[in-house]
Amino acid sequence: MSDTVISTSLGDGVAKISLNRPHRLNAILPELLDDLVAAFDAANADDGVRAIVLTGEGRAFCSGDDLKDFESQVSDEAGTTAYVERIQDVTRAMVYGAKPVVGAIRGWAVGGGLEWVINCDFAIAAKGTRFFFPEVSWGLFVTGGVTELLPRIVGLPRAREMILFGEKFDADQAHEWGLVREVVADEELMDTAVALARRIAALPPGPVQNLKRILSRRAGSGLDQAMAQETAATVRGFLDPGTAKRIAAFG
Repeated sequence: MSDTVISTSLGDGVAKISLNRPHRLNAILPELLDDLVAAFDAANADDGVRAIVLTGEGRAFCSGDDLKDFESQVSDEAGTTAYVERIQDVTRAMVYGAKPVVGAIRGWAVGGGLEWVINCDFAIAAKGTRFFFPEVSWGLFVTGGVTELLPRIVGLPRAREMILFGEKFDADQAHEWGLVREVVADEELMDTAVALARRIAALPPGPVQNLKRILSRRAGSGLDQAMAQETAATVRGFLDPGTAKRIAAFG
């Protein structure tokens, strides 16, 4: 594991997993994906961990794909597919993992970062947090199972608009739509998230894990099928020469 993700124990059965690229607003790299999957796998396998807090170091949660690293994310079809599948592995570790995940979200939650907010069992947002999906405007596509999960939360028409138009929205709007449980002042964010995680950790672990497993599997194969289709669509977008031009223009 490199230093792109930091895992710490907060005691009382709570582990904290922090994205650790603050100089790039915790933008996504292949190394970060590997480290994040490893951190979730370790926490989910640890009998001493009963709840996980996911957050980002610095002034953002996650700004999505690191566009300065775009060329390394796009190789041949097999390599690009492997990269996108690694993004989906994070969702699998979060959604299908045994331990509930509480997101402590501040700053920007963009693209893959917003997907991970949706993948949390509960999310707490700082007042100034901003969210949006930029993928379609670049010629890419969403991942994280959001084509299955987001319509359940906000309804199909709003999910369609959020993904297609990529309009920015704030923490209060996210709360109104049910994407976050609570909006708090920035200085209260971690204390609120950790308190919720400790409340979960204090419950008998068997029923908690059973509930998470049952709820995550309610769609049957729907989530897995959605992620497979998202992966195919995202790979096509990555390999489209027009996407590189749009991203270069954006940067």
